[in-house]
Amino acid sequence: MSTELSDSTAPPPTESASAPTRRTFIATTTVIGGVALASGLAAAPPALATEEGSAAEPPPGSRVSLKVNGVRHTVTVDNRTSLLDLLREHLDLTGAKKGCNAGACGACTVLVDGRRVNSCLTLAVRLEGAEVTTIEGLERGGRLHPLQQAFIEQDAFQCGFCTPGQIVSGTACIAEGHTGSPEEIREWMSGNLCRCGCYLKIVRAVEQTADGK
Repeated sequence: MSTELSDSTAPPPTESASAPTRRTFIATTTVIGGVALASGLAAAPPALATEEGSAAEPPPGSRVSLKVNGVRHTVTVDNRTSLLDLLREHLDLTGAKKGCNAGACGACTVLVDGRRVNSCLTLAVRLEGAEVTTIEGLERGGRLHPLQQAFIEQDAFQCGFCTPGQIVSGTACIAEGHTGSPEEIREWMSGNLCRCGCYLKIVRAVEQTADGK
């Protein structure tokens, strides 16, 4: 019987003492990569570096004078300020609401020289000399505007978020003479959205006010 070992039973070759092991290779490349990354970060200048002692320039502003609810206001605002932000943040008139802030919901509706506008899309600096009426300016001597009273009597609101814009838009709708039918009212009030779905009662409130004007 042959005593020679077959190839399948031969002991595996041993690695050379000088050859790097897998663990040594991973550890070495990790260290080298970390050093390179740290060097790169240390050498890179800050993205927003400015000259020492320099201050960022303030945004351009303008002085605007306008009458709001019968009171003259003269303010200096950032040229990008909307009428809505002027009313809410500078004049503390928070009745007009910031809904979509894109002119799609009508919650911010106010009157400018008697015409309804989306105040979120109207630049304040373009209203020099204008007369603005907000929901706060509709009552007279502590008495509610007839449409405000009609909203209460017709239960034309739930959460109330859209109500200021609805009422301001409704007063313009009446003044414009677009109240000949419920369908006409709905058409001319279509820019004001009510997420609670009180449209039927809103139309009834506008009808009631128009009939009693």
